[in-house]
Amino acid sequence: MQQTAPHTILTDKAKSYRSALVLMRIPFSLYLMPVFWFALSTVTGFGMWRAVLTFLILHLLVYPASNGYNSYYDRDEGSIGGLKHPPRVTRQLMHLVLLFDTLAVALGLLLSPLFGALVAIYLLISKAYSYDGIRLKKYPLPSTFVVTFFQGAFTYFMVQVGLGLSLAQVLRAPNVWFALVSTLLLCGSYPLTQIYQHQEDSRRGDRTLSLLLGIKGTYFFAAASLGAGTALLLWLYLANGQARNVFIFLVCTAPILYFFIRWVLRAQKDLRAVNYDNTMLMNRVSSLCISLAFVLMIVVQAFL
Repeated sequence: MQQTAPHTILTDKAKSYRSALVLMRIPFSLYLMPVFWFALSTVTGFGMWRAVLTFLILHLLVYPASNGYNSYYDRDEGSIGGLKHPPRVTRQLMHLVLLFDTLAVALGLLLSPLFGALVAIYLLISKAYSYDGIRLKKYPLPSTFVVTFFQGAFTYFMVQVGLGLSLAQVLRAPNVWFALVSTLLLCGSYPLTQIYQHQEDSRRGDRTLSLLLGIKGTYFFAAASLGAGTALLLWLYLANGQARNVFIFLVCTAPILYFFIRWVLRAQKDLRAVNYDNTMLMNRVSSLCISLAFVLMIVVQAFL
């Protein structure tokens, strides 16, 4: 009987882990940066080391662990967020997910027991989104609420707890209204990430919000949610004597409005414009522009 050489086995495992790491989609998790910068922009006097560690835990461990778990159960054959041609799913992917989960909670506990607990809750909820026994993705409204709340307001609060704020500080006004803004903005962008996957989602039996709304309905819903979130944010800035932030936000996010309108008009003429490339471009534009707005607010607040 022919035996496989040990070095061949090790090489195959290394390749499997490399492919699994690709499915963790670490670069894609950076699209969720705006919530971190938003939460940071509303806090003063935080320690830099706490901010850096909070950022690393969320963007290098928590989000990738959620992405990997989602890929493990979805086993997508078509394009997914951040990967136009995803590799085949192997059991090594779950090994990495569990490793990232453990590191995220352990490092979270270093910041505070509450932050570690919030990280654990986020990870558990994110698994309910894809796990076959629950699979919230089959239910458009519950899944939308869970995703937009936990990636929005919950993460906003979680970042501030990581920065050292108490639960009482986090839950008082106007902070809770800023948290609502983050959920409204996520509610607008979330269905756009599903708009090109209708065929893939239907094949799996998933009933996403975008599939329920249709392409035109998805664009309308996104515009309404993003508009509501922006209006509330600008009102909060004005009500709290932060008119300068209104100017910064409007200038930095103007490219998002331009690209969104242009994309919608193109899609009305040709549905082939509703594709992976345009969806990812929309994600990049919105993430970078909104992040830039909040980073500038932090810089201006620190030096002026």
